[in-house]
Amino acid sequence: MGDAFGPALERTWYARPAEAIAADLLGAVLRVTGRDGAVRAGRIVETEAYVGPHDLACHAARGRTARTEAMFGPAGHAYVYLVYGLHELFNVVTGEAGDPQAVLIRAIEPLASRGPLGEVRGDGPGRLTRLLDVDRRHYGHPLDRPPLSLHPGRAPARIVRTPRIGVAYAGAWAAEPLRFVDAESAQLSVPLSRSSPAGNSSRGARRSSRTPST
Repeated sequence: MGDAFGPALERTWYARPAEAIAADLLGAVLRVTGRDGAVRAGRIVETEAYVGPHDLACHAARGRTARTEAMFGPAGHAYVYLVYGLHELFNVVTGEAGDPQAVLIRAIEPLASRGPLGEVRGDGPGRLTRLLDVDRRHYGHPLDRPPLSLHPGRAPARIVRTPRIGVAYAGAWAAEPLRFVDAESAQLSVPLSRSSPAGNSSRGARRSSRTPST
């Protein structure tokens, strides 16, 4: 893609477990051409991994449905759904086809001034989709081309893992450390001081895997 963000990550890059992709997407840039033709972008600072049908917080645990069909397809596509009748949430499909895994993008640091409805904040999964003009029209879209694509970006100095947010219904899976955050970011959906750290962090985790696959 011939713009300031450089080439998009190739779809084959995403054909790995969601847990690995969730960490490696921190620092990457989400770029969207909105319905008004404006290009908006944000640097990803918070993600959550949903690791398959055995993960009771994952939509795939309820089986293959019209809503979850994209999760069962090849990696490197968008999975977008509506929650509470209000918020569109953007996920990246990962893993091998038929093994439904995904990464929820929970927060970004905006690289654009404002969204189509005047939003300027990306510190939450619903806020970032409004800011960037992402909705269910992007369901199933391949992530290596306009109008929605992801690009290599500035890696975090330190990554912290915590349990995911709002999945208490998932029993023991609610405690799994599958939320990944850029510890230096002020744009997190829930500050680290209010979340439950999983007790591990890393500096420059898996930076070599940020190189697109060929």
